[in-house]
Amino acid sequence: MKALLTMAVAAMLLVGSASAAAPTKPSVLQAKSGAVTYNHNKHAALKCESCHADAKGGKIAGLDKDKGHKMCQECHKKEGKGPQKCADCHKK
Repeated sequence: MKALLTMAVAAMLLVGSASAAAPTKPSVLQAKSGAVTYNHNKHAALKCESCHADAKGGKIAGLDKDKGHKMCQECHKKEGKGPQKCADCHKK
């Protein structure tokens, strides 16, 4: 019984350490039409994998203008909330 409990605690610690905490400061992405500030706190209800390759987060592979617009705009339209116009995100 003690061995089973020890294994369960070890598994929980392993799972807990595998997922990274979201950044506490907003991420600023530079763009020609003005910087885009992404606030992870406002997106806390989403799973990290909605944008990132896995729950560890990190840089989003291939993130460029087209991928950024597709990910953000499609989600904002689908959810019916969040910025919809260029100047809502891009600040000069």
